[in-house]
Amino acid sequence: MADKKETSKIRKEREPLITITKRADVPLLRKILVRAGAILAALIVCGLITKFVTGDDPISVYVTMFKGAFGTPNKTWFTFQELAILLGVSLAVTPAFRMKFWNIGAEGQVLIGGLATAMCMVAFGGKVSDGLLIALMVLSSIIAGMIWGVIPAVFRAQWKTNETLFTLLMNYIAMYLIKFFIEKVDQSGSHTVGPRILSHGWLPQLFGQKYLLNILIVATLTVILYVYLNYSKHGYEISVVGESENTARYVGINVKKVIIRTMAVSGAICGLMGLLLVGGTSHSIDSNLAEGRGFTAIMVSWLAKFDPFVMIATSFLIIFLERGSDEITTTFGMNASFSDILTGIILFFIIGCEFFINYQLHLRSKAKEAE
Repeated sequence: MADKKETSKIRKEREPLITITKRADVPLLRKILVRAGAILAALIVCGLITKFVTGDDPISVYVTMFKGAFGTPNKTWFTFQELAILLGVSLAVTPAFRMKFWNIGAEGQVLIGGLATAMCMVAFGGKVSDGLLIALMVLSSIIAGMIWGVIPAVFRAQWKTNETLFTLLMNYIAMYLIKFFIEKVDQSGSHTVGPRILSHGWLPQLFGQKYLLNILIVATLTVILYVYLNYSKHGYEISVVGESENTARYVGINVKKVIIRTMAVSGAICGLMGLLLVGGTSHSIDSNLAEGRGFTAIMVSWLAKFDPFVMIATSFLIIFLERGSDEITTTFGMNASFSDILTGIILFFIIGCEFFINYQLHLRSKAKEAE
């Protein structure tokens, strides 16, 4: 009897106070409620911090954020344009991530697509018809992005190189190629090829709206990629390779071919986003063309669990916070860092709530303590 009590005492001392278990199946309603609660809690915390630090009314701060994104028709169109580009880059990295190929090079793939577009605009602008020029821009941007994605894929498939480091370093190569191109083309010393030089090859406006074509292209891509990943043979092969390369080989899948093909798709979409940025938005190019979207897209894709349609919501949230934060800084005369703090708090709550969706905390039972 004494031995049993001693054993029970030892077991109680060794058992942790809190244990974590993975939830087997989480209902959709619970996921929605947890995420909504996280956003509400984040807004409350941000409101308290705003009131304590600045003395400003938190409600007016949130109203200002909304006006920053949707205050005028121009702001609304620009918000959806930014949403479309971020969503497009997020779509590009998703096939590789599903395959567990950690493509950190979307930034460079967008830049190289934009560079190919700018080179066509400079080399052929005014020499061929606008229709032919745009066709050359589309083709060159897609091919350039594909090449930039395939290079690290070949090294990973053939020699098992670290794709994270490889794709990251290729971002810098793309940046310096753009700087080299600018120095050769632009003699003014401004280091930006402006609209004066890129005067040809602008993508057409639809119904008088500059950004509508970009938005429609990305919306179409979203549907296509969803079908591709979930209902095509290629999508199935991507999933199998992501689960286990050995299993994929066992069932007859050519793993090397899948890796290279998938990165070609990712690079092509990134190159197309470079085209939309240069030919449809800025009509110019510099080394900051992508503005960090390649890295932000990683967070968007992960938050959406690699679901293209859910990425619409996560992209919208990120863009709304960015646009709203910029408006706060301007309207209230705050330091730009304060708006970044608010954005960071909201994102922290949203990312953190994923833990409580997928895992459950268990306290050591009182019954066992009594025993």
